[in-house]
Amino acid sequence: PARPRVWGRPSPGSRAGGGVPAPDPAAEAEAPRRPAALPKALSEAQVVALLDAVDGAARQDGGAVDGSATAHAVVLRDRALLEVLYSTGIRVSEACGLGFGDVDLDAGFLRVFGKRAKERVVPIGRPASRALAEYLDAGRPVLLGSRPVSRDDADAVLLGARGRRLGRQGAWDVIRRWAGEAGLEANISPHVLRHSCATHLLDHGADIRSVQELLGHASISTTQVYTLVSTERVREV
Repeated sequence: PARPRVWGRPSPGSRAGGGVPAPDPAAEAEAPRRPAALPKALSEAQVVALLDAVDGAARQDGGAVDGSATAHAVVLRDRALLEVLYSTGIRVSEACGLGFGDVDLDAGFLRVFGKRAKERVVPIGRPASRALAEYLDAGRPVLLGSRPVSRDDADAVLLGARGRRLGRQGAWDVIRRWAGEAGLEANISPHVLRHSCATHLLDHGADIRSVQELLGHASISTTQVYTLVSTERVREV
């Protein structure tokens, strides 16, 4: 006699998929979601230690043990970079992309181009403005020197030791160098200063909507990860 057919699985000798398929018990199950990783931010004391380390070196005669003009110019550039990153919260790529037409220290603003070339104007604090002005006056001309450079390098605000526009990797090296000098973790990335700026602004009562505009976030939910702002408060804003 023929074997009774079991619905939900093919009978012996039939093609796979014959009969009525059994319902998948896992069809309605959702994969577990990984919790969103909170951005790493320095404490205010750590930021002060970082900025004090580079500021102390910039105030020394020559800015380095060898006392060379180039070494001092590099320190002035490093201080300007660190102050600007923490003061404005801009991305490191935005800082490296600054041109002379993007800087208005008299008005206290920088023009930056973020993701997808989206333009925004951000305020710059007084300490960062002073550091940037001193670098432009006494540091950048030394780094530029008399060597021929491209039009892009000639317009770049932040330069490397060879007179070319400072890149992301160079900015990363700047952070690591001074983090080590300040006794902080050596693997601190430039993005940590952006996180720290946003976190400290919110800690001191800044409006989350204003911080969103400052950082250039397309969605306020991106800014929300910097703080424990309630959903109700975000909707209200």
